[in-house]
Amino acid sequence: MARKSNTDQRREEIVAALLATMAEHGYEKATIQLIAKRAGLAPGLLHYHFKTKAEILLALVKALAEQGNRRYAMLADAAVTPEQRLQAYIGARLGLGEGASAAAVAAWVVIGAEAVRQPDVRAVYQEVIHAEAVRIEGLLGDCLAALGKQQTQVRPLAASLIALMEGAFQLASAAPGAMPAGFAARTALDLVNRYMALEPAA
Repeated sequence: MARKSNTDQRREEIVAALLATMAEHGYEKATIQLIAKRAGLAPGLLHYHFKTKAEILLALVKALAEQGNRRYAMLADAAVTPEQRLQAYIGARLGLGEGASAAAVAAWVVIGAEAVRQPDVRAVYQEVIHAEAVRIEGLLGDCLAALGKQQTQVRPLAASLIALMEGAFQLASAAPGAMPAGFAARTALDLVNRYMALEPAA
């Protein structure tokens, strides 16, 4: 595997610094000075790699999506059946344990808020959410096909799971004691299992 260039590594460090700073202070208060301090750089060096803070934020949206994909790949590595792959996906998105990051969840919630305010962020955020919906639909479809069942409500269920995930992220960040540990993953699995039990045979 080729080594990352110094520029690529520095950009990743800056993006990680925004994540940590934003999770703690929010986007508005995540100043270039705070981000630079967290990255161990002079503020001027940040502008060498990114023209604006908004540009760092766009890179962070993509980085978090890639991080989620890596966690799913790790958990799905041992999956054999479609149901196990779906469980791995839900575990990757909502489960605790290895690879889980409270800072990443908090940063994602802030990104959702910024997507309402900033069209560039909204466009990238929508791409990520659309990709998640397509993946969930595929996983659900594979499960139903393996059970010999119809796939009449796959899209609404995928949308419901995304809404559940986004709401769980919001609560985990803003009101961490509001939900019991593991509640979101268990609820998502229960929702999926009930849906698959009700779907008629093909």
